[in-house]
Amino acid sequence: MENITLIERFTRYFEILPARDDATRREVLRVRHAVYCEELGYEPVTAEGLEQDEHDEYSEFALVRHLASGRPAGCVRLIKHPGQADWRFPFERACGDTLKPDYMDPAHRASATEVSRLAVHQDFRRRRGEYDSPEGGGNAVVDSSDRQYPLIAMGLFLGATAMILNHGSEQSFVMVEPRLSRLLHSCGLNYTLVGQIVEHHGKRGPFRTQRPEILKNLREEGRALLEHMRQVLR
Repeated sequence: MENITLIERFTRYFEILPARDDATRREVLRVRHAVYCEELGYEPVTAEGLEQDEHDEYSEFALVRHLASGRPAGCVRLIKHPGQADWRFPFERACGDTLKPDYMDPAHRASATEVSRLAVHQDFRRRRGEYDSPEGGGNAVVDSSDRQYPLIAMGLFLGATAMILNHGSEQSFVMVEPRLSRLLHSCGLNYTLVGQIVEHHGKRGPFRTQRPEILKNLREEGRALLEHMRQVLR
């Protein structure tokens, strides 16, 4: 069996790129619409086929594209704090008073971020049981003739981590299913539960990573791919 590194596997089949121009941004919004509106029904279907909300104004976006087909495979956004004193992140609104009292360092609130709207298009999610989650989490394929690809979800989480580091955020949050937090930990990304598991399009919990923890246990393979993504997304 061919022995190749994680970065070689990822870049052989996919590219990650920042969505800063209108055309790439629309690709992101179309993936979100396909997953969150058409497939899962979390948000209403729109006539223009784009899923967007008020948090996009304060966000950075990354898109993963399948090289062979040119198709967008997944996307993620990083919500940045707009600097308004009474403004709250989406996870704070969803979790309310179930959050731990010390879930956020107030001194670093202005530089805090939230990883959000991570989605893998259903055509790139292989396992039948993963069609009820926008993140997927299994190996991605396009058709039955393709070999197994890297975890697109993990590539997107690493892309989000690259944006966190590039932004200079001291703490970042994400709402995910507990099984996905275990996936993050298995790959060396440290996220700690800072509240209770709540019902939010399924059972999800608020998890936090702090800047000193991000690279603490990340494996060498993950570091190489992360540094590649930092350069691309910078």
